Amino acid sequence: MKKEVLFLIIQFILFSCYFIDIHILSYSFAPWVNYTLLSLVGLGFVVIFLGILNLNDDLSGIHSKKGSRMTFNGIYQYVRHPIYSGILLSMLAYALFTASVLKVVLTVIMAVVFYYKSDSEESWMVEKYEQYRVYKKKTGRFFPKLRK
Repeated sequence: MKKEVLFLIIQFILFSCYFIDIHILSYSFAPWVNYTLLSLVGLGFVVIFLGILNLNDDLSGIHSKKGSRMTFNGIYQYVRHPIYSGILLSMLAYALFTASVLKVVLTVIMAVVFYYKSDSEESWMVEKYEQYRVYKKKTGRFFPKLRK
């Protein structure tokens, strides 16, 4: 089985389990924390939307015409995998909002899956585009790099 198919199957299983509602621990936050968490869920969706919007018809955030230099558009100027970032941000914020330890654990597992999946994708990108190595050094994988 191809690695990409395995990653998709694992993602599907994790997303499916995320909708199971088992409360192991009960806690609650102050209302302002809950509003902040819901705002982070929304921010995650915005990041996902921007990542998809900047893809256009390409499979990556990098747009290159034959014989021209690569350009890094929109949100991809700051983050190499904004769709994964948005998913993880939304999942974690919602897990905390719903006080679900199971959802937090599933989010952490999903982060590990996304890390290895993105590592595989980036190996392919380095082979396809010479400039991707430079892009990797300047841009964060899931979160923007802090500039010095």
